[in-house]
Amino acid sequence: MEPVYRTVIGIARTVFAAEGLKFTITGENNIPARGGAVIAVNHTGYLDFTYAGIAPRSVKRYIRFMAKKEVFDNKISGPIMRALKHIPVDRAAGADSYRAAVEDLKKGELVGVYPEATISRSFEIKEFKSGAARMAIEAQVPIIPTVIWGAQRVWTKGFPKRLGRTNTPISIAVGQPIPPNLPAPELTALLRATMQGMLAELQKSYEHPAGEYWVPARLGGSAPTLAEADVMDRADVDARTAAREARKKQS
Repeated sequence: MEPVYRTVIGIARTVFAAEGLKFTITGENNIPARGGAVIAVNHTGYLDFTYAGIAPRSVKRYIRFMAKKEVFDNKISGPIMRALKHIPVDRAAGADSYRAAVEDLKKGELVGVYPEATISRSFEIKEFKSGAARMAIEAQVPIIPTVIWGAQRVWTKGFPKRLGRTNTPISIAVGQPIPPNLPAPELTALLRATMQGMLAELQKSYEHPAGEYWVPARLGGSAPTLAEADVMDRADVDARTAAREARKKQS
């Protein structure tokens, strides 16, 4: 029994209903009813994790998400994240969080990860880090590819959040389990190709008005291309690195 997680989910569903979010979910039967699994989710918005947690409830399961340490440091969100048994990730030293995730997987938990590591400003599937594959291989559990589309319309990087009653449609697809029977580079490539295909399939039944900021350039929107977004991401990393170095000099 997880009263805190259950309560948080109840509150989230109330908020989703107030916002008028319209969910279309396929493939819930691909979530294992028991045993560990890596839930790999594409990353287009700040609330992806709240939506990704809906499908596992069909088999009464919860996801332990890997999330950046800063969320746990916050005096409001921190206690909640710890109560839900999510896993803090220190980007400067990720070994501890990796070990914690593998241990949870071996204990039979569902561990949620963003293989892209950061929000995709292009809303395309970015290059993947190998962590999801390496975890699955070490724990000997499957990877469950999960793709969400429409979350970027609610709240994404660089644009105001839209948390009122927007009636936004959000599509979620859960793919078939991918067994950990390949080396990490090949497994990572397979996972990315699988999620790219799933995303393209979801987009076929979704309306994409021309010029909208949340629509990929490939579909006629004003979002940056994947290459343009990568340049923006590198600039962010450089800025964070410079800020850390400045703090070190001041201390």
